[in-house]
Amino acid sequence: MFIVSLTYVVPLDDVDAAIPAHVAFLEKHYATGTFLASGAKVPRIGGVILAKASSGEALQEILAEDPFHQKKIAYYDVQEFTPSRTAAGLEGLLV
Repeated sequence: MFIVSLTYVVPLDDVDAAIPAHVAFLEKHYATGTFLASGAKVPRIGGVILAKASSGEALQEILAEDPFHQKKIAYYDVQEFTPSRTAAGLEGLLV
């Protein structure tokens, strides 16, 4: 499991212009089961994606497809972790 923390490196007007393409990217990977949760940071300085991937390398290949990455809109910090507990109903997240 991975936590992907995005930090914007451009003005919010540039972020907003790329949102539709970024949302399409997210939807594609929600459909495959790779992305489990995502959303904007508060304050709006970036975002977070919770992902389940076979490896860090596989996730990096996926993230390279993100328009935010391709247009150099955000910096990505990827942290892998092994969940040992989940809330009721989220047991399927355990590796």
